[in-house]
Amino acid sequence: MSRNAKINTLLLLVVAALAVLPLVLGLGDHKEEPFAGADGEAEAAITEIAPDYEPWFSPLYEPPSGEIESALFSLQAALGAGVLAYYFGLRKGRRQGEARAGAKPPATPSGDE
Repeated sequence: MSRNAKINTLLLLVVAALAVLPLVLGLGDHKEEPFAGADGEAEAAITEIAPDYEPWFSPLYEPPSGEIESALFSLQAALGAGVLAYYFGLRKGRRQGEARAGAKPPATPSGDE
């Protein structure tokens, strides 16, 4: 097994452990919504500290259900990942093109020797 394959396998195991361990260890069992986002956690903390707090802004669009909100968040994440993948692919392609152009011997015009 090559060094890169070992590193990739190790990274895959770490990601799998990060996904499975919170579920196995029961983290968040004491909460009503165990895996709610940071926004909900912050709202609960602010309400606990200052019950009469008034938010400065309200959302521009409030989705009708949590499922639609999750779908929009997933769409946003997918678009962001697509933009990043396009950017890194473009950079790699340009680098490979420059390497190929630099590796070719310079073409001499025929008959001008």
